[in-house]
Amino acid sequence: MLRFVLLTALASLVLAEMPRPEPRYLEEIAEERVVGGEVARPNAWPWQISLQYKSGSSYYHTCGGTLVKRGWVMTAAHCVDSPRTWRVVLGEHDLYSNTGREQIIAVNRAHIHPGWNSNSVAAGYDIALLQLASEATLNAHVQLGSLPSSGQVLPHNNPCYITGWGRVATGGSLAPQLKQAYLPVVGHDTCSTSSWWGSTVKNTMVCAGGGSDSGCNGDSGGPLNCQVGGRYVVHGVTSFVSSRGCNTIRKPTVFTRVSAYLGWMEGIMG
Repeated sequence: MLRFVLLTALASLVLAEMPRPEPRYLEEIAEERVVGGEVARPNAWPWQISLQYKSGSSYYHTCGGTLVKRGWVMTAAHCVDSPRTWRVVLGEHDLYSNTGREQIIAVNRAHIHPGWNSNSVAAGYDIALLQLASEATLNAHVQLGSLPSSGQVLPHNNPCYITGWGRVATGGSLAPQLKQAYLPVVGHDTCSTSSWWGSTVKNTMVCAGGGSDSGCNGDSGGPLNCQVGGRYVVHGVTSFVSSRGCNTIRKPTVFTRVSAYLGWMEGIMG
């Protein structure tokens, strides 16, 4: 699912700190996606969207995202920092089969966080808001994602699920149906130690997983859905994984922490 190839490039990002494995974006490039996990029940995550770009006369899935208002989608900055024609598909389950539940809406404008630097993923700010050309119709299959309170940080091992369209293994075959994988939170104190991600991970990020399940290419921008107070809240935007492989031990999937950017989001969306 999750990909961490910077923009549309297939090469991994090279950070100055070696031999620490370089992070790579999880943007879809027709290769890897969600690793492990299982196919989700159709529309079980009704705020999940498929972000697609136009090439020729066709559209192709590249990243995930979260419907946060009827006319707004939250995704990763690295998914949309190249000039393309974009659209989102809401109510999607199978990328290659239409059920009649889907809503397809063009993207009018991508608002990328001003702190984002595509040459320095470790700096953070990997978040963007997409202004849609029209508002989504909310129903049983399309709903808004719940967002956390400002500054909220989840405890170590808080239960979460990553969702997206992705491969069952690094380098494996693609799964067209939306998948989900259980990824408990890895606390910042643990994730930032030298045997994990070290200084690559900032306190504006969330780590989750670190075992056999993970995000992978094509998952970028999608939600980290965490159980809080008896409901699922979107606490993360899928950002990057290790260049050594999507499910490398002690290199959990890293997400932009949504609760660190609510002020910026409110300023954009009003």
